Amino acid sequence: MSKPIVAIVGRPNVGKSTLFNALAGETISIVKDTPGVTRDRIYADCTWLNMNFTLIDTGGIEPDSKDIILSQMREQAQIAIDTADVIVFIVDVRQGLVDSDSKVADMLRRSAKPVVLAVNKVDSFQKYGNDVYEFYNLGIGDPVAVSAASRLGIGDLLDEVAKHFRAEQLEEEEDERPRVAIVGKPNVGKSSIINKLIGANRVIVSDIAGTTRDAVDTEVVHDGTEYVFIDTAGLRRKSRIKEDLERYSIIRTVSAVERADVVVLVIDAAEGVTEQDAKIAGIAHDRGKGIIVAVNKWDAIEKTDKTIYEYTKKIQDTLSFMQYAEMIFISAVTGQRLAKLFELIDVVRQNQNMRVSTGVLNEIMMEAVALQQPPSDKGKRLKLFYMTQVAVKPPTFVVFVNDKGLMHFSYVRYLENKIRETFGFKGTALKFLIRERSGKEQ
Repeated sequence: MSKPIVAIVGRPNVGKSTLFNALAGETISIVKDTPGVTRDRIYADCTWLNMNFTLIDTGGIEPDSKDIILSQMREQAQIAIDTADVIVFIVDVRQGLVDSDSKVADMLRRSAKPVVLAVNKVDSFQKYGNDVYEFYNLGIGDPVAVSAASRLGIGDLLDEVAKHFRAEQLEEEEDERPRVAIVGKPNVGKSSIINKLIGANRVIVSDIAGTTRDAVDTEVVHDGTEYVFIDTAGLRRKSRIKEDLERYSIIRTVSAVERADVVVLVIDAAEGVTEQDAKIAGIAHDRGKGIIVAVNKWDAIEKTDKTIYEYTKKIQDTLSFMQYAEMIFISAVTGQRLAKLFELIDVVRQNQNMRVSTGVLNEIMMEAVALQQPPSDKGKRLKLFYMTQVAVKPPTFVVFVNDKGLMHFSYVRYLENKIRETFGFKGTALKFLIRERSGKEQ
């Protein structure tokens, strides 16, 4: 089952980003400086008392002009309402209760989503303690006093948030059907692909019980196998602020990717691969999902015998951090190669679940070391002792070494390439954990 999604919402300058950083702390699991992923990250994987959840910062509502403060605030609050399982509504004790807080609270109170009210900047309970009670007037429950900057009250806040997690969200998913997220920028043809798949296969379309977000889950049967397609199309709202649309798209993508086994990134053939495509791909890459790049509207492109080669090269250059991705050129309008999409999904899932024996892995490792000596620093050389696979989805390998600090990312990439040369692992990321021989963490 997908992890619960917790969204932080509030008006400008109440401390949303500070609270986000305080809650995420050192539990952020996104690979640092992954190419194609914005450094101004708005989501993080978090853990509280052995409960995992995804935290989303719905910041970025600061206005360009005073005329649109409320409209932007409403847009961001609506994103949280639609996407999150639990909403953390943050207010500022020093500014007190203002009209804008009440307007956001009205929307949240009418929603069916649980809301936890965080009163921020309570650096001194002696000084600000009584001021917290003012926020009872919002009518959305007991306020929790916190100081994001000083990290006071964070545990109490997370305890309240965790009370709203449903038991089934924290358990392992029992549904073995392949779950495929169709993601991409607006207007690249995501809905058309889903509709064509449904029409071509004459299947039953139904809402799947337990779906908590308004991404559309559709059952498609192909050659006797039932697939669940998660369509993020049709979920954006019109906005005059381009940045809001981009942030909105990313939040939606995080929600869909969390629930998927395989992610199909749809790219418009006429437009080519863009920076926004790279950001969306980066989300799936960070989470170790199976990835297929589907270039749609291929029928509308004038082609020569070199077109596919040149287009593939451009995509690989832009998405250089995921050279392993499978690629397919399709047309949702004509149905061109859509049947092959199911074959790729099956291949990627097999690769995501592939296990390699420890003996074979260590043969590959020893051969790699013989071909290229491990790095050294100040006279001390990296030694690789042992490698074993510890998980699937994505395939995860632990490498035991003498000094973690000597294991440069380029040598990890070298080992990854050697494993891929032997086993392929097309369509799936590989994860490497580096451990010192003693097993201690640093």
